[in-house]
Amino acid sequence: MMVHMSLTGGRVSVTLSAIELGMSTFEVGMLIAFFALLPMLVSVTAGRLIDKVGPFRPMRAAALVAGSGALLPLIWLHWVSLGIAAVCIGVGHMMFQVSTQGQLGAAPAEQRLRNYSWLSLTLAISGFGGPLIAGLSIDHLGYRWAFGLLAIFPIGASLVVMRMRRRMLAAHIPKPRTQQKHKVKDLFRIRTLRYALLANLTLAGAWDTHAFLVPIYGAQRGLSATTIGTVLASFALATFLIRTVLPIIQRRATPWQLIHFAMITAGLNFLLYPLFSDVWVLAAMSFILGLSLGCTQPSILALLQQHAPDGRKSEVFGIRMALINGSQVSLPMAFGAMGSLIGVMPLFWGTALVVTSGAWFTRRAGREIPPQNEATQAAAAHSVTTAPGSMQNSVTADNPEQAKENLTSQEVASGDDIRPVRPPEEKSPRLS
Repeated sequence: MMVHMSLTGGRVSVTLSAIELGMSTFEVGMLIAFFALLPMLVSVTAGRLIDKVGPFRPMRAAALVAGSGALLPLIWLHWVSLGIAAVCIGVGHMMFQVSTQGQLGAAPAEQRLRNYSWLSLTLAISGFGGPLIAGLSIDHLGYRWAFGLLAIFPIGASLVVMRMRRRMLAAHIPKPRTQQKHKVKDLFRIRTLRYALLANLTLAGAWDTHAFLVPIYGAQRGLSATTIGTVLASFALATFLIRTVLPIIQRRATPWQLIHFAMITAGLNFLLYPLFSDVWVLAAMSFILGLSLGCTQPSILALLQQHAPDGRKSEVFGIRMALINGSQVSLPMAFGAMGSLIGVMPLFWGTALVVTSGAWFTRRAGREIPPQNEATQAAAAHSVTTAPGSMQNSVTADNPEQAKENLTSQEVASGDDIRPVRPPEEKSPRLS
């Protein structure tokens, strides 16, 4: 939560500081893209590193990097320092989140969704507090001290990680070295993972577009930094409220139904958003958008953890972060360039079209993918990462007992479908 606070508040502080320095919309977009550029390139490698060495050292380094980056504009407020701060905060947040998600997912299946719900609640709190603290600090203390306050949170997170050192080191079980090289494309062959990552990319793109466009739209409408922070904070407040009742909702709706509903609601919201300028209407629209987008993250995280192969959990979360950061790099740059030419309103409508179109494939995904238990999916994921010609998959007539055992524990991948292959049932002997 504390590292995420520096990210959400840092985006607002960097955006408004860049506007104050006289930078154009395109230049502001470039700066915001720095939050995700390097994380996009290294997140998969970071996930593999976390799988190998455990979460303690990456989390400690990530918190210190984020705190150091946030302190730089306090000393020297310039577009160069803003760019360095964006890179450091983005890398630190990525590493910390991948470590945290993998650590929480290591719990038993019945506790996993609850862990991710708690994580989503804490992120909602930081998403609410970060923009609000940034806006209030800029208006009352100035741009420099806003960054100074934001640096306190990741530095405090590093101290908390140090106190948990023994517990985190004891929980990590080193994996035996293997000569087999894992490839990212093997993970995308698992259909449930592929659909879940694509859905997360679409929803995260809508989330980040809102965070990027609202400060620019508010500045064009003449709103103060506190007002803009309040509008963004209403979004985060909605995500927190919806996640408090999410366990009740999840008993009545499947994950894909929640994702489908979120995409339709978000598309309509982006379509209507730029038609209003009253602060309370904007806050209400932001609140509704937060309700729709905030109900999906715990389910997506649980899906990824459940269907990821053993020993590659953090790598899957790294792929998720790479896709999200890729959208955070491309969208601000593209929208910044387009906003300078056609204005902000068409950007809202373009986002509405993309998100609404995504509702088509989520509906299809919900129909195509039947509910499957965790043991079946884990076996399917393992079979995808095993070479088809390996001894582990070979079934020979010379050893029928071993062949039978292999068929029981493994699955056969046929195209995109992964179906369990079960041995024929043995007939019980008749009593004469």
